Amino acid sequence: MWSFLLKRALSVIPVLLVVLIIVFLMLRLTPGDPAANIAGDAATSEDIAKLRVELGLEEPLPVQFGIYMSNLLRGDFGDSYYYKRPVINMIADGIEPTVSLALFTIVIACMIAVPLGTLAAYKNGSWIDRLIMGFSVVGFSVPVFVIGYLLIYFFSVKLEWFPVQGYQPIEDGIGGWAYRLILPASALSVIFIALIARMTRTSVLEVLNEDYIRTARAKGLPQSKVLLKHALRNAAVPIVTIIGIAIAILVSGVVVTESVFVIPGLGLLTLDAIQGRDYPTVQGLIILFSVVYVLINLLIDVIYTLLDPRIRY
Repeated sequence: MWSFLLKRALSVIPVLLVVLIIVFLMLRLTPGDPAANIAGDAATSEDIAKLRVELGLEEPLPVQFGIYMSNLLRGDFGDSYYYKRPVINMIADGIEPTVSLALFTIVIACMIAVPLGTLAAYKNGSWIDRLIMGFSVVGFSVPVFVIGYLLIYFFSVKLEWFPVQGYQPIEDGIGGWAYRLILPASALSVIFIALIARMTRTSVLEVLNEDYIRTARAKGLPQSKVLLKHALRNAAVPIVTIIGIAIAILVSGVVVTESVFVIPGLGLLTLDAIQGRDYPTVQGLIILFSVVYVLINLLIDVIYTLLDPRIRY
């Protein structure tokens, strides 16, 4: 196990290097000039040229990449072109809102999706199964921003139960923190409820056809015990996989939700950085998201061995 974990940890290095090279080239080869965006519409061509020299954008691409990698090895992610702040500090400021929203969302999704998927498998072919799978289709089909605006309209504008926008740090009170996250987390959780519910239904349905399930039923065990202890536990590996993927997607893909609800997290920071061609900020965020993906996949591999002792690395 430990040798496997070490190999996976070391595999992060080439993965990050490839990601950095791709992102570095994509940002610089796409149309748009960060110097022109920073200088503004009133800037002259001389002002823009001077700013490009200050930012190091006049250097050849290999030189720019070498300078960036040299700084990165020293733990320096660079300074934001637009905000003139260290990228690492900007990322640190946005981590709490994004992680809070992601965890809140995945808790809501798991609490709803796993029971729904298990129920759909148990009631396979019934109107309950069709209703739950119909909801899953709708959850996949409706964009997150549409769900977000609908929730804002009904629960914020009409009923005035929740605030329209904003975020409260957890240190200012866990009640207010959770209260402001309910609406955005609910909007974001719909697609993941659909995804996890479908996977849970498929996995549990497959397990319910196994011989040991029929044996458990023949022994007279209660149906709830058969479902929870035997079926759901043995179907847990693919469910955990999809939950892990969902968490990784959430951390790096909350751009739309954070924009709709004006949550100052990494998603909103990513959107602003891409629109402003803020190269150091985009590259720092990509590194963070890549590490999150690798670590979550590593954690999933470890959980596999806990759920199914037959799995060994």
